[in-house]
Amino acid sequence: MSTIQQGGWGLKAAGAIGLVFGLLTIFSGGTALFGGEAARAAVGNAVPFVLWFNFVAGFAYVLAGLGLLLTRSWAVWLSIAIAVATVLVLAAFGLHVAGGGLYETRTLGAMLLRSTAWSWIAVTGWRTLSA
Repeated sequence: MSTIQQGGWGLKAAGAIGLVFGLLTIFSGGTALFGGEAARAAVGNAVPFVLWFNFVAGFAYVLAGLGLLLTRSWAVWLSIAIAVATVLVLAAFGLHVAGGGLYETRTLGAMLLRSTAWSWIAVTGWRTLSA
């Protein structure tokens, strides 16, 4: 396995944020998908493909976060893939909304936050890998 020579605090912060973000995403997505009637009612007009993507992506977040903390170069590529996939799902969500589909406003905020966070994590990893 290839490691990144000089991880630095930026890479450690990116890894920690990714890891925590992943654990929170798995918990919240799992609760929304597999929780009781009250949990499902609390999500309101959740968009199913967004909800499932985020839940499954949460596991990739944890893996990428751990990999970045361990300064593994594959984790940078995984972070880039997560960022790209998240932006694509955000675009698909936008098409869903534009087509008149039901949604929760908080979903837009959450997807913008995810897209921004993973773009930052991927750029931080890339810059560290390229150094």
